[in-house]
Amino acid sequence: MYAFFLLLGLWGGAPDGLEMARDRQDVAGLEKVVADLSAAAVKAPGDAEAHYRAALACSYLGEVALERKDKKEAQRAAEAGIQAAERAIALKPNVAEYHRVLGTLCGQVIPANVLAGLGYGKRARDAIAKALELDPRSSRAYLARGVGNYYLPAGLGGGLDLAIADFRKAAELDPQSAEAYLWLGLALRKQNQPAEARKAFARSLELDPNRVWARQQLEKTPPQ
Repeated sequence: MYAFFLLLGLWGGAPDGLEMARDRQDVAGLEKVVADLSAAAVKAPGDAEAHYRAALACSYLGEVALERKDKKEAQRAAEAGIQAAERAIALKPNVAEYHRVLGTLCGQVIPANVLAGLGYGKRARDAIAKALELDPRSSRAYLARGVGNYYLPAGLGGGLDLAIADFRKAAELDPQSAEAYLWLGLALRKQNQPAEARKAFARSLELDPNRVWARQQLEKTPPQ
């Protein structure tokens, strides 16, 4: 029944149900939504939006798997989502959000499988670049690019400086983006700026008080 309500939220045009499951780290709920939306996409091979919805659900599952340090689940979810996103793009190549979710999914493979980082890193960058070409003011695209830069070493074209710039741009374009502040906090902490990181985590929780992972990050970040 819970998965049914998740689907209602997603099919209503906003991923509220997915965000609720993501915030709670509800793996079982997300897996059920992924299965249902993937089955729906199979039944509608010419419906780009159906494939996008399946890809989006996979990206949320991959995100939570990474938070829980389950790299195998993250890679499995991301690779399944990549196929769905590529199908959506093949059907409607000029939708920025389809390229954004593809870039997000490719980026999720990098921390799950570092050896695949070079190939998936390039695919992620290309997809996000296309998303920004189609929609230069997409906060979610800057956020996705930032996450990719966060995980991709500087020697491979990523790094913390680039990630922080992307997260700040995402927050500038959408000041209500709890995710932008969450990832900004992660990057600042990794750059040995704990006080600034705590401010970013606190702002993320103001915007989304139910985000388990954000609360965990704030609690583990020392004041100085």
